Amino acid sequence: MSGAVQIVGLTQLNAQLALLEADLQRATRVATAHAAHLAEAAIKQLLTTSSHAKGTPTPSAPGEPPSLVSGTLRRSMKVVGPVPAGFGRWLAEVGPTAVYGRIQELGGTAGRGAELPARPYVMPAYERLVAGGAIARTYHVAWRAALSH
Repeated sequence: MSGAVQIVGLTQLNAQLALLEADLQRATRVATAHAAHLAEAAIKQLLTTSSHAKGTPTPSAPGEPPSLVSGTLRRSMKVVGPVPAGFGRWLAEVGPTAVYGRIQELGGTAGRGAELPARPYVMPAYERLVAGGAIARTYHVAWRAALSH
């Protein structure tokens, strides 16, 4: 006894799968952009938790976000991307462009040898978004919409 398998519609199946892949790629890119802007907003919000007048000591404790003085650090937050990062992946970066943004986040030795404590504001904002599920929801909503066509 010999058997044979005949597959009908394989061309159409492949075409539909290619369309689905394109829809999911678009959804992932859009979700990545949305997640990056959520992070930007969360970071800016953290940078408004305390403030002080220029020339006065900072009221924020080490380990807390830097206090708002002029708003330069907050205004310098930028989103770059999303850009393709390998098969099915997208990358967006969120962070400050102000020259002192990194030392505020990580701490370290400043220009005249002064040691500045870390006053993180980027990672805590991101961690809150992840812990609250906002990042995951962004992707789930986008993918669900792409799959429901």
